[in-house]
Amino acid sequence: MEENWVKAFQSEQAIRAEIAREIFEQNEVPAVIVNKKDSSYPIFGAYEVHVLASDLAKAQTLLLNEGSFKQSE
Repeated sequence: MEENWVKAFQSEQAIRAEIAREIFEQNEVPAVIVNKKDSSYPIFGAYEVHVLASDLAKAQTLLLNEGSFKQSE
């Protein structure tokens, strides 16, 4: 069975992506971090947190409701 993963969060900072992933995991939303940073030029690219397409709405709501976590950088 193929599962579709979609981007729920993006940041240039690895720690912010890890925090978002942890928020999802604590609320039973499976999540993975995809490193899209350029290895030669680390100023380009970002870390993306992906969730299952069926969990996207829940993931976005979790980030909006998290008082200590803001999506903008």
